Amino acid sequence: MTLEWMGEYRELVEALMHYCNIYASAYKLEKQTYHGIAYSYAQMQVLECLLENEDRQEHMSAVASRLGITRSHFSKIVSRLESKGLVEKKCRPGSRKELLVTVLPLGRELYNDYAQEILRWHFSPMFENLHKLPPEQRNHVRDALQSAMQGSVFWQLPV
Repeated sequence: MTLEWMGEYRELVEALMHYCNIYASAYKLEKQTYHGIAYSYAQMQVLECLLENEDRQEHMSAVASRLGITRSHFSKIVSRLESKGLVEKKCRPGSRKELLVTVLPLGRELYNDYAQEILRWHFSPMFENLHKLPPEQRNHVRDALQSAMQGSVFWQLPV
């Protein structure tokens, strides 16, 4: 049976589904290690956003929202990172509910190692292909992916 509703985009959708399924199967697995510390892609995404948040100063719920995960899932990952000595949680001064999460030196070191490795073996090939497109066309690729997520209530997780 030919699935005509995808039309000329079938190969692109198939490649995207393949990528997402492979990534989803590995997302939570703590298969990588750094100096004996096992970590997952989910943990590295949270660590990455926490590092970026040093400049942004967003509330933790906003960081979770940027990642597309629930606050509960975000909190569990932060607690896991804390148990590994990668981050430190404190209450924001003047607030008992609002958390401040700081990436510790070991967390920065681990993230920097991870970033070099994932760039080398995962993202460099993708970036090489994207570099063939003019910047405004890369923006169209980003916009297409974002609009696909916005078009489905399935993706809109409670934060």
